[in-house]
Amino acid sequence: MRKTPANDELMTTREAGEALGVAVRTVQLWVESGVLPAWRTAGGHRRIARSAVDKLMAERSQVISPPAARNEASASQVSALRLLVIGDDADLPNFLSMAVEGWDFPVEIRTAVNGFEGLLRIGQLHPDMVVTDLNMTGMDGLQMVRSLKQPGSGYEDLCLIVVTALSKDDIAGRGGLPEGTWVFRKPLPFAEIETIARRLQAAQAAKA
Repeated sequence: MRKTPANDELMTTREAGEALGVAVRTVQLWVESGVLPAWRTAGGHRRIARSAVDKLMAERSQVISPPAARNEASASQVSALRLLVIGDDADLPNFLSMAVEGWDFPVEIRTAVNGFEGLLRIGQLHPDMVVTDLNMTGMDGLQMVRSLKQPGSGYEDLCLIVVTALSKDDIAGRGGLPEGTWVFRKPLPFAEIETIARRLQAAQAAKA
């Protein structure tokens, strides 16, 4: 890891989490994924520059829905399935949003345009299900999915659905995807996604 400037205040992962309003494990995931730069002390502890946390807070404020909007959605859809759609092609979130309107159970849908923004939203919103493209500018879907599915990430059980134009061989040639990831070829498999979402919703209702 790079050496931090001597005049930059350093924070622990816990302090960074408190400042960002997320769990310590989310901060660790952002660090491991490269979203948040950090340094290790001689004792192996992570330290994060205050300037990096401030920058991330500014970036997150631009991509996360305003608190009022989130609270309103939560109040009106207490048992809604939280769905995050990630892709820099507007067709994916637009078409899926239209499909969701026809489902007979409540869904709270949010969007992100790349893997970087996706990780930010996942850490903030804790979605039940993520539908993502793979080819995106910045951090692509492959990097994001691998980060989320790595052991100890805290998101190993998150329902991840990949919708891509890439073939099986193309994906394998780029390192493949972790086990437990749903993978569908484009065009959007509306029926399959609805079936998976319905199972998740039923499982949640059974726990309530």
